[in-house]
Amino acid sequence: MIRHALPVRRELLEGAADPELSAAGVLQAGFLADYLAGETIDAVYTSPLRRAIQTAQPVATRLLLPITIAEGIAEYDRHSSEYVPIEELKATNDPRWQQMLANEWGDRDETRLEFADRVFGTVEGVVAAHPGQKIAVVCHGGVINAYLARVLGAPDSAGFFYPNYTSIHRVAAARTGERQIITINETAHLRGTGLPIGLYGT
Repeated sequence: MIRHALPVRRELLEGAADPELSAAGVLQAGFLADYLAGETIDAVYTSPLRRAIQTAQPVATRLLLPITIAEGIAEYDRHSSEYVPIEELKATNDPRWQQMLANEWGDRDETRLEFADRVFGTVEGVVAAHPGQKIAVVCHGGVINAYLARVLGAPDSAGFFYPNYTSIHRVAAARTGERQIITINETAHLRGTGLPIGLYGT
């Protein structure tokens, strides 16, 4: 599972913000593609949101694979009229940052449990469709939290950690149902680039 690269800030009066990648995000996605080019990956799935699709595109291009869009791994705020990178919220101590710290769900289209069920069901469907294969799933921080929390046996999709931009989170999935988390927050491909990584590094 891969978190998208850094998008632009977008705040609208109405409609979904659905921002594209920033200039730094485009570079991040390129380094991600270079990093994964040496691996055997059999399929690339992505959230329907632009920041995920644009992150997945260079990966799929390098691997000569098509992209499959999976609606069920869209972020919980997909219909929000605003998207502000979390680093900007933290820097200004924005009330939305305080809500995140307090783990408040806010006014969403679905409950936290419904979101976690949607994410888990979708990812498990991808797993079932590709026995014995390695799949790249490009999605969002909330989606990665929801799935990994469920694998760990957590009761809901609470944000127990922060996935960095283009971070890789590897999960081994056995046909018998066992799931093992292999790595969390791989960002070696951004080391030394000077590009932002996330809340805790550059």
